[in-house]
Amino acid sequence: MKYADFERIMSPHRMGRYINACNGDTRKAMTLYRYNLQISQEMFTIVSCFEVALRNAIDRKLTENLGDEWLRNSIMPDGVFTEPILRKTRDIITFAHRKLQQSQSYTHNKLLAEMEFGIWKYMFSPVQYRVTGRNLLSIFPYKPRSSREMQYNQTYIFNELDKVNSLRNRIAHHETICFASHTSSIDTSYVTNIYTKIKTLFSWMGIDSNSLLYGLDHIDRVCAQINHLKSTNEAVP
Repeated sequence: MKYADFERIMSPHRMGRYINACNGDTRKAMTLYRYNLQISQEMFTIVSCFEVALRNAIDRKLTENLGDEWLRNSIMPDGVFTEPILRKTRDIITFAHRKLQQSQSYTHNKLLAEMEFGIWKYMFSPVQYRVTGRNLLSIFPYKPRSSREMQYNQTYIFNELDKVNSLRNRIAHHETICFASHTSSIDTSYVTNIYTKIKTLFSWMGIDSNSLLYGLDHIDRVCAQINHLKSTNEAVP
């Protein structure tokens, strides 16, 4: 495809960052755009696997704490999410529950699947962590012990999940992830940092991510392609 047609479809504003990053080379700009799509697809696959693993681990623990229908029951008048400060969480669950009830397709597993990543992240915020039993950290049995210098508590987990969630949202909204923040400089460090966090969280859950993601994980290869494009771009006098 000619660049003029590509730019018309994707918009000059959207392509401007790629053109700047490639010193005006339109062919490289289109290649970089495609690489950004590839790394986004790769990361979304890995985040999706992590999200399912996290959701299921939380569900197992809260089923043990609160019963088989803990998520539905959490929004009932005597449920754990009735505190006013939890209104947003309660509203999200209530909306999903009503939709499933109206379609006569409610099951606990379907309600779980309706939840966004943010619901699971907020299970480690102070109030949700308290009302659900204060023991969700046990889903990370292999995390490091806390020390005076570093606290591997629920706040730490929340912050790590927040970073993963931010990447997930950027990909879902078709934002670029192959640049340094707020620049047109090609940089894969943002992706590799989140990738490393996910792999670490998997290991803390006792999950062999290399086996789980076998045949799905091509992050290193795509990052190498992006970095090669950057190096050839910088080599141009």
